[in-house]
This record gives sequence, C-alpha cells and structure tokens, in this order.
Amino acid sequence: MKTVTAKRIYIKSFGCQMNEYDSNRIVDLMTDSDGYVRSDTPENADLIVFNTCSVRDKAQQKIYSELGRIRHLKEENPNLRIAVGGCVASQEGKRIIQKAPYVDVVFGPQTLHRLSGMLDRCRKCHHSQVDVSFPGIEKFDYMPEPHKNGAAAFISIMEGCSKFCTYCVVPYTRGEELSRPVADVLAEVKSLARQGVCEITLLGQNVNAYEGTLPDGSPIDFAMLLDLISSIDGIERIRFMTSHPTNFTDRLIDAFRTNPKIVSHVHLPVQSGSNRVLGLMKRGYTVEQYESIIRRLREARPDVCVTSDFIVGFPGETEEDFEETMRLIDRVKFDASFSFVFSPRPGTPAADMKDETPKEVKLARLQRLQRVNDAEAERISGGMVGTIQRVLVTGASRKGGGMLAARTDNNRVVNFEGPLRLLGQMVEVEITDVRVHTLGGKLRAGN
Repeated sequence: MKTVTAKRIYIKSFGCQMNEYDSNRIVDLMTDSDGYVRSDTPENADLIVFNTCSVRDKAQQKIYSELGRIRHLKEENPNLRIAVGGCVASQEGKRIIQKAPYVDVVFGPQTLHRLSGMLDRCRKCHHSQVDVSFPGIEKFDYMPEPHKNGAAAFISIMEGCSKFCTYCVVPYTRGEELSRPVADVLAEVKSLARQGVCEITLLGQNVNAYEGTLPDGSPIDFAMLLDLISSIDGIERIRFMTSHPTNFTDRLIDAFRTNPKIVSHVHLPVQSGSNRVLGLMKRGYTVEQYESIIRRLREARPDVCVTSDFIVGFPGETEEDFEETMRLIDRVKFDASFSFVFSPRPGTPAADMKDETPKEVKLARLQRLQRVNDAEAERISGGMVGTIQRVLVTGASRKGGGMLAARTDNNRVVNFEGPLRLLGQMVEVEITDVRVHTLGGKLRAGN
C-alpha cells in the first residue's frame, strides 16, 4: 500500500508578537484546510511562507534578500509554492511579484485566511495571486480551534491602529482599529485553557483601546475584558501588549489593584521625553501625562515593572530634547526598553521631515540611553536575589544540563534545575543570582 506523505509548510516570522501569532494561525489554517505539517527547514517544504514586518528600516530589502536565498529551491522544485504575507506584503503588493516573479502568493495581515484559496487559484490559472485588501476582522471567522503550543499562548484581540503617529506604517499596512467580538475572544481563551494553557498574552497594536459589546448590548472596555478572562478556569496569568498611553484609563490602572492575575509588568511606549518631539510624533500625550500614569500605576501595584520603547534621533530632535528623554528615564527608572535610531518609513509624514542630525550623533545618543536602561534593569534584577518567585516553567533551558527555563511575573527568564514533569506548571523558585539577560534560581521544596 502506497504511503501518502503529508505536505510540509515552512514559515518564518519577522517582527512583533502580532506576527508570531499570525504565523501560528497560518499554520493552524493550512493544517486544518490542506493537511500541512510544520517543517523546521525550507529545504524540505512544499510551501514556504515569509510573514513580514515593516516597522524597522530596510524591511523591504530584507525580504527580497530572503527570497533570493530560496530562489534555487523553486528552480529545483517547480511544485514548491512561495508566499509572502504581513506588513511588507501590504506595502509592496504587486511589486513583490514584479521583483521576484517566482513568488506565488502575496497576502496582507487581514487576508491570511485566504491563503489556501489563493494557492488553489495559482495552481489552476498558473498566475501569481495578490490580495492585500482590508476586509476588517473577517479572518477570525475562518480560524480553526487554536492548537496549544506550550503553557503560554498569544491571542490577538484587535487589529490595526487609528493613532497615525507620524513615523508609523501600521495604520497603512494593517488598517484602522477594529476589536474582535467579546464572545470570540473568550471562546479562544477557553479553548486554550482546556488544552492546558495557563498564561495568556493579549495582543493588539493598541491593545488597551479594545472596545466590545456584551450580549445585553452594554459596552465593554479593556479593563472589563481582563476581568472576564481572569474568571476562566485554568487561566492563572494575563499579560498584554502593546499599550498606548492615551488609552491607559483609570479603570485599567484600578485593575492592577484588584486583579491579581494581571502580571506585574507593563510595556508602555513613551518614545521620547520631550514634549516638543512628542508633538512632532503626534503621540497625543505629554511627558507629564505619561508620568502621571506611571505614578498611579505604581500606587496600585507597587512591584510593577515598566518597560518602554524609545526612538532616538527623530527628525528635529535637539541635544536638549534628548537630555529631556534622559531625565525622564532617570525619574521613571524603566525596567527595560526597546530603543532604536529613527528610520524613515515610506509613506509616513516623518519620512518627509527635515533631518539634519548626523548619524554618528544619533548612534552615540542611542548607546548612552541603552547603557542607562541596561544598568537599571540589572539593578532591578539584583534586587530580586533572595526573593521567592512564582514562575511558569516554559521548557528546557538553552543552557542544557538538565536545567529548566521559566518566566517570572515581571517577565524575566529564570534557569534552574528541576524534573521535566514540571513543564507547563507554575512553581516557586528562589532567585539565587543574576546572569547575562537571565536569572539563576533554585526550586523550592514541595514543587
């Protein structure tokens, strides 16, 4: 009897957690509809998918370079299908086919659910297919039941962004803000909880701008959604990202006071400590308003760790503007940060702004900012030594040697010795030392 070999899909995801979530759902969709199994390498795949991100500089060049590296696979196997999705696909559209005619399908973040049908049409008509339209949140209606991939899971609760910051491409590549129905979000959480997932990370470009409606027609905001999710059996920890300061409401701050399942970690991008630069960025808040949120948040949850994003060298940023950012960092004492030198994104207002600051000056500012934030993160980690932390065991440690890796409430990785039976469980460890980018721990007796 002839053995039928399952088709294999290789997917490479670039960029944010939203892309990682989308990539996992693409695999779920193709498994459910076409019987694909995931491949770890492109060399033995029947379908290669690049799920792209356009937030950083040279995103387009990067994807064309990736396509060039696998071109020979298509030449060796004409039956191989190549698809490009995500935000670069949304920006480039048909230009991807023009520059790389061996690509079969180009789809946007909102049309990933159409991938199977587009591949079918490509086979039948022998022409590449492009669909980078914005059909709202239609894609979620076509998603199969999510498959557990560890004890922690991402869930996208909304799509797009309506803030239109002058440097950002997201509103143009993912569309404006649209929230998923409350019932759909809760159904996905319950499905994952039944499979053994105990930690959920809620995702959205501005996740705290979520708006929904209950069955009785009454409105629901993000803080209320957090309460509903925390009441689901099996869910022990809730994370969310990325937040926007203008949507960080008093009700959300109060949730940190009353809901212990919300972790003591908030990622709240500030981008700059200069009100003048924030105005140029069209961020919609002042430094004083941002600090007010942090102050009230720490009153509600004294042990909360705050991480942030910074753009250094935004067009028109003066030395004094940068010093104001450094003074903000000194006052707030961020736990960690993601910081980058400004890179103009095609089609955004900031791409046309006059920028006279030399690159070497921007790099020097960035290095100084990162040194200060890294030192603060190390100081906070040092303060955890000797404390007992309840952690989620996520897998075997990269260090090997029978070590396990786990994540603390405030989003740090802890490596410690322990039995494999603890995978996916919440356990208590004593923090023993600070290592490079991680913590060392000792499993408490009784776990």
